[in-house]
Amino acid sequence: MIEIHYTEEFERRYQELPPPVQRKAERRERLFRENPFHPALKTEKLQPLKREYWSFRIDRSYRIIFRFEGTDKVLFVTCGHHHWIYRYLLAH
Repeated sequence: MIEIHYTEEFERRYQELPPPVQRKAERRERLFRENPFHPALKTEKLQPLKREYWSFRIDRSYRIIFRFEGTDKVLFVTCGHHHWIYRYLLAH
């Protein structure tokens, strides 16, 4: 099973999500722990590829951005609406 760690950024952004999206995120996180590439998550590597950021879907509008920190360890970097997420990544 995947071990997940959270940045302060992720924890702050997660608290700002609407409650229904938080509940969906919790269900998706459980699925992610079992299989980070489960088809329902639509996990994808983000550009530029050298930065090693990945995302998976909470739902059609919201994403979680993460990095693999080893074979069974992951760092959740941030979360939010997909339009905001991609602007965030360009800035960092």
